[in-house]
Amino acid sequence: MNKLSYNMEGNENKIIDKDYEYVDLCKKGDVAAFEMLVRKHQKKMLNIAYRMVGNYEDACEIVQDAFVSAYRAIKNFEEKARFSTWLCTIVINFSKNRLKQMKAQHSREESIDDPIPTDDGSIKAEPASNEPSALERLEQREVRQKIQGCIDSLDSEFKEVIILRDIQGFSYNEICDMLKIAEGTVKSRLFRARDAVKDCLKKSMGDL
Repeated sequence: MNKLSYNMEGNENKIIDKDYEYVDLCKKGDVAAFEMLVRKHQKKMLNIAYRMVGNYEDACEIVQDAFVSAYRAIKNFEEKARFSTWLCTIVINFSKNRLKQMKAQHSREESIDDPIPTDDGSIKAEPASNEPSALERLEQREVRQKIQGCIDSLDSEFKEVIILRDIQGFSYNEICDMLKIAEGTVKSRLFRARDAVKDCLKKSMGDL
């Protein structure tokens, strides 16, 4: 049985969510109520944004912008889904926009690994030292890093479904609402995303 309940007093589409008490106050202009929603959801939203873009500072900016956008639009929130689902939709959209910006910027910039011309020819740029500490060599940490690296390599349409389903634990219905796609599409993308991550891990770590 779905853990969400429904209002039986005439509005079958309105889901009863504990956040709605604060949402209703926000709609009346209560800033403190919105701050409560921020404190409750910011960690999860930051985790989603970080896993989408792979950069902590960018993720922080995305979440900040998402909350500002949510506050401005909250009067139009119809409460037909969880507040967290609606908020996550905003975070995902901001994350995808940031990924597009990062990709465009990267294509314009010269790679730091490109050879540096000298009088005697060309020499390769010396990479910055990035020796892992002893703790970072622990197997579990290494596996987590490799998994995240494989997720980062996915196209955004596959990355978002595996993050939302396998990492954040959203239901298929919630993911459909967030991404505005059919459940069959969600499952198809999730299958391909999991397969791609599995293949990626095999290449970097061998059979698990």
